[in-house]
Amino acid sequence: MILINLLPHREIAKVKRRESFFVSLAASALLGGLLAGLIYVWYQIEITEQQGRNIVLSSEITGLNAQIKEVASIEQEIADLRARQGAVEDLQAERNLPVHLLNELVKRVPDGVYLKGMKQVNSLVTLTGSAQSNERVAELLRNLSNNSPFVTKPELVEIIAGSASLGAKDQRRVSNFIVSVQLKKLTKDKESDTFAKTGTATPTSSSSPVNSPVKK
Repeated sequence: MILINLLPHREIAKVKRRESFFVSLAASALLGGLLAGLIYVWYQIEITEQQGRNIVLSSEITGLNAQIKEVASIEQEIADLRARQGAVEDLQAERNLPVHLLNELVKRVPDGVYLKGMKQVNSLVTLTGSAQSNERVAELLRNLSNNSPFVTKPELVEIIAGSASLGAKDQRRVSNFIVSVQLKKLTKDKESDTFAKTGTATPTSSSSPVNSPVKK
């Protein structure tokens, strides 16, 4: 006996496939939504933790900035104090400069040269005196220009022939001269180095300048 299926089996199979597809689609959508929700929650947790760390870091940065400002203020105060100390030491060294100058002139004025006066205007010192000859004046200029730690740029301003009386009948010809020199700027360190090289003691603030003319 031959059996014939008269039901629309193709339509039924198509409906089943469609239902299976929709079920799979719904399951995939549900699974995707679940995964998306988990990822969202995970990101929210990470964001919350990072925000907490950011708050802690901001607090630490604020504290460090305050400390940096305090350190900068202290460093500025130290720099100001050092600048004041340096200025005081430089002033102290400049107070000793007249003593240094007189000592330097005693060393560098050659025989036959007599200093009668000395005048200082700012850093310019004018020396007046007499010499036995013009050669003695030239020797004085050479000595003053020879690596002096206290004076520089010696210049002959004027030289005039004159006479000096050594007695009632003893008249000698001399050269009256005016010489100018520039004082070098003297700091405390330079002063200490200079006297360390020469082996002499640095004058203290109690030293008084010599007002009498320098002669040699």
